[in-house]
Amino acid sequence: MSIKVAIVEDDKSLLDAIAFELEEQGYEVTKDVDGESGVETIKNTKPDIILLDIIMPRMDGFEVLETLKKNEALQDIPVIILSNLGHDADVKKGIELGAKAYFIKASIDIEEMDDKIKEILEKNDSKKE
Repeated sequence: MSIKVAIVEDDKSLLDAIAFELEEQGYEVTKDVDGESGVETIKNTKPDIILLDIIMPRMDGFEVLETLKKNEALQDIPVIILSNLGHDADVKKGIELGAKAYFIKASIDIEEMDDKIKEILEKNDSKKE
C-alpha cells in the first residue's frame, strides 16, 4: 500500500514539481491550490501526511492547521509546513499549532523532505502501537 500525501500549495509550478518528485518515489499524491479545498480533500481522502503552504487564498495554512487539529478524525495526521515565511515567529507558530516539521521553500530539498516524511510516519506508527 502506498503512502498518501496531500499537498496544499498555491504555487502551481512548485505544487506540480513536488507532486511529480513524490510520485516518482512511489507516493500517492493529492494536490490543492487553496486551504479551503485542501481541507475538503483531506477530509475525503484521509492522507497519511500533509505538506502545507502558509500563504494561500481562501484559507491560510495556519487556519488549515487549526481546522485539522479541531477535527478528531484528522487531528493525528502529521503536517509538514512548506513556506517562504522563515521568521522564527512563523516557524514557532506552525510548530505550536501542531506541525511536525517546517521547510523553507527557497531551500527545499526533495530527498531531505522524503527522509523527513518517512521519519515522521515511522514515529507516528510507533505511537499507534
